[in-house]
Amino acid sequence: MKDGTNPLGNIFVSHRAISTIACQSALSSYGVVGLAAKNIALGLAQAIIKDPTMGVDINFDGKDLEVNLYIIVEYGTRITSVAASVSESVRFQLEKTLGLSVKQVNVHVRGLRISNPD
Repeated sequence: MKDGTNPLGNIFVSHRAISTIACQSALSSYGVVGLAAKNIALGLAQAIIKDPTMGVDINFDGKDLEVNLYIIVEYGTRITSVAASVSESVRFQLEKTLGLSVKQVNVHVRGLRISNPD
């Protein structure tokens, strides 16, 4: 995906690696319970094959990176604050880790989950 040329050779970063960084960053954000499938078909496929990057969609046009995240938020938290926090956290991690320009991070809230009171 990203080509970096240096005297020792080329550097390529896969979509899966970028998705993993975005996934871990989103899951570590306050108020995020988990990631959700983009649609029902992917949700059924996830039940059969466990994919650690489910809920993350990456688009790269050669210059800018666009990320779509599908998250589940903890019930009782302010949804807009959680979404804004996730967006900034993912943008920061990707720019810091990869050195790529992140054009936009879109956060789609797919559901709410009540956490265990214990």
